[in-house]
Amino acid sequence: MRTESLKTDQLTRLFARKPLNFTLRMAPMIDIIFLLLIFFMICAKWRPEEQFLPLQLPTAGAAEIPLVRPEPLVIYITAQNYGCDVQIGQLTNIPIGQDRVEQDLAWLIEKLHDILTAQHRFASDPVEIICDPAVKWDYFAKIYNVLYGAGLSDITFCLTESP
Repeated sequence: MRTESLKTDQLTRLFARKPLNFTLRMAPMIDIIFLLLIFFMICAKWRPEEQFLPLQLPTAGAAEIPLVRPEPLVIYITAQNYGCDVQIGQLTNIPIGQDRVEQDLAWLIEKLHDILTAQHRFASDPVEIICDPAVKWDYFAKIYNVLYGAGLSDITFCLTESP
């Protein structure tokens, strides 16, 4: 019997468990949190506020000026044997030739500046281009680039169907 109780005592000691001291180590957990925070900050897409339009509100004295859209400055481009003609309004006719394209476009800029100044127009005023269907695309693209490069931002095209 004694041997039996010894065996039972040994078995109970063997299987008897001591209470474990369970503690959380905070340093690795804080490291992981900071790593996740840095990861999300780097991967985030920072973009501007939606529905944000840069605009400038008029001053109090500007209410007296009527806000009417001015008539567009009409520019006609017609095909010629030597290249094309650019007619600004009913005032100026500027020939653009194959041999002197750069000089003629520089002259177009000067005349355009003179007309805008004489008519008290701004670069934001509308410009309408009416182009003959026979005009080569190269001339049209160069004239448009000159107008856009001169600061004109509201350029529209009047489309005409050829018969």
